[in-house]
Amino acid sequence: MRPLLSRRCAPAAICAALALAGLHASSAADEPVIRVTARKFEYDTPEIILKKGVPVTIELTSLDRVHGFNLPDFKTRADAIPGMVTRVRIVPDKAGTFAFFCDVFCGDGHEEMAGKIVVKD
Repeated sequence: MRPLLSRRCAPAAICAALALAGLHASSAADEPVIRVTARKFEYDTPEIILKKGVPVTIELTSLDRVHGFNLPDFKTRADAIPGMVTRVRIVPDKAGTFAFFCDVFCGDGHEEMAGKIVVKD
């Protein structure tokens, strides 16, 4: 009996699944990478400053449990999972200040787990 997913097509299947989820398996070598670590009830980088039109990859991880990263103004949402790195690529197309927040309930104090992205012209 053959397995449903062979080893040869597994990487392509993973990349396809990530693309459908809005995530990217890797970023261009010249794009900035911003690392954000989540833990109850905070992000270690509560403010991120970006330049309009410049793509960036945000690398998310967690120290304690699954947390969310929701950036509604850019239609971006991902999970920060302990022991894993989740990469989210965004291209800020408008200037301003935009909130991101944890959307996975993590206990008392969860509602304070937020940050902002400031996009400058």
